[in-house]
Formats: sequence, structure tokens, C-alpha cells
Amino acid sequence: MQNRNILVTGACGQLGRELRRLADVYGISGRFVFTDIVQGEDGIFELDMTDKEAVLAAVKDGNIGIVVNCAAYTNVDKAEEDETAAASVNCDAVRNLAEACRENSSLLIHVSTDYVFDGNACVPYTEDAETAPANAYGRTKLAGEKAVEESGCKAIIIRTAWLYSPCGKNFVKTMLKLTGERDSLKVVYDQVGTPTCAADLASAILAIIADGNAENKTGIYHYTDEGVCSWYDFAVAVNELAGHDCAVGPCRSEEYPSKALRPHYSVLDKRKIKSAFGLSIPHWRESLKNCIGILSDNNI
Repeated sequence: MQNRNILVTGACGQLGRELRRLADVYGISGRFVFTDIVQGEDGIFELDMTDKEAVLAAVKDGNIGIVVNCAAYTNVDKAEEDETAAASVNCDAVRNLAEACRENSSLLIHVSTDYVFDGNACVPYTEDAETAPANAYGRTKLAGEKAVEESGCKAIIIRTAWLYSPCGKNFVKTMLKLTGERDSLKVVYDQVGTPTCAADLASAILAIIADGNAENKTGIYHYTDEGVCSWYDFAVAVNELAGHDCAVGPCRSEEYPSKALRPHYSVLDKRKIKSAFGLSIPHWRESLKNCIGILSDNNI
């Protein structure tokens, strides 16, 4: 991988933005090439991942040694209405990346999700736990994982959960807005997992790249921040750290029905990734505090 470049897809999303911000911190050799479906911003190259020939050319002509796939169709409820559209990004496009990586002897780092599990467990999911997605989004993401494995490329698949950042639409920014505007608010308490700051996941991915031996540590890994909470606990923490006076109360999922079923338990076991790459992972509340501080400082 020496002197070969790193291509990042989905560079305008939450995780992609954090990779752009932190790319220079780790002293990684090789140039970063940031792409998205539309150019949109300075320094972002346009790449339609559903265009197989365009993907192959980008990897080959760019002398790409590592591809980091941050792109995904993440609208969980909308995926129930149009699973084909979700599959186009979460599976078909991923297959194009994987096959391009195989043909060019490149390593693929692909980001997946806790939604590949049904959420009926009571202990953290290990990487070899049985998958059984309960909604269309989960099915398309699992299909993407299988497309990577079937391609025969060298790949690291990282499943994560409850991602948030100072950018884009996410639970933290929604709760900041609502708790700042309302006197009271109810949030589901019967869905449990781990909030994950996009900056922490980006740092983990960059540490994996900087490891220098990642291509010999292929396979599926889990990454979230440390700790466990419900969405209700998460909202209470946002309210407290923001200094808002909203009365946040718990409710059950059936009080706020949605088109897609959400897993009731999606805590991921992170022992494998910590052992393989020597990662030190922060607690979700500490990372949340940092994120809210950034949002406050920038009046976002």
C-alpha cells in the first residue's frame, strides 16, 4: 500500500466530513481523494458509485490503495417505501467498489450498521452473531456486506450505530432544537444502543489505515463509542449538557409508530477491533459533550 492513495466516498456526509477534517492528523502516506455523488464543495470530486466503469476508472487511474466507503442510503423509513433505491446505494454500488478493489489489489474499508441484527439480543452482538435484519435498510446493508465478501477483495467491514456529528441531520441536533424550543418532550426508552460520534469513528478508521498492516487484518469488526443507553437517556444527556430546561420523559416505541421496525437492542461488542488495532475508545457521554461544545461555539 506504500505510496498509493486513499479514496473516500460519501465525503459530504457526517463520517466523510470528519475524515476530511482529520485526514492530516495521522501522517498517512498517500494522497486522500474525497468523492461524493455530486461535487458540491471545494476539494470534492464527483463519483457516481452506481456507475461501474466510473468506479473502476477512479480506483485504477487514481492509483488507489485503500477505498473507504462512507456513502450509504440511510433514510430508514423511506427505504421501506423504496427498497430498490436503498439497495442501489447500499448493495449495488458497494459491489462496484468491491470489484474495483479486487481488480486493483486495493483494500476496501466499508462502513455497515447494527441494523443487520434483529435487536432481540440481551448481550452485546459479536461479529459472528447471526444476522436477521428487521427492515429494508438493514436488509440492503447486509446485502452490501455479502457483496463485499463475495467479491473476493481484501476488505474490512466496520459495523457502527447511532452516528451523530455537528454536521447534517442527526438525533443530537434534533434534540438540541426540540429541547431548546419545547417545555416537554417524550423519547422512546425501549430501544437501547450506543451513540457514536462520527469524529471517533473517523479517528478509528484513520488509525486502521495508519496501522500499516490492515490488509492482513481483514474481516468484520464492530465500532461504537463506549457505554450503553436508550434514546431517552441520550436525549436527557443532550438536554442537560446543552443547559436546556425541557422536561424529557420516557415513552414506549408503540407510542410513536414508524414505517420501519427499529431494533430494541443494538449494543455491539468491540473487543475484536480494540485488540486488533490497539484502539482506545471514548465514552459516548464525553464525546457528546465535545460535540455540543462545538455546536455551541459555532452557533449551529
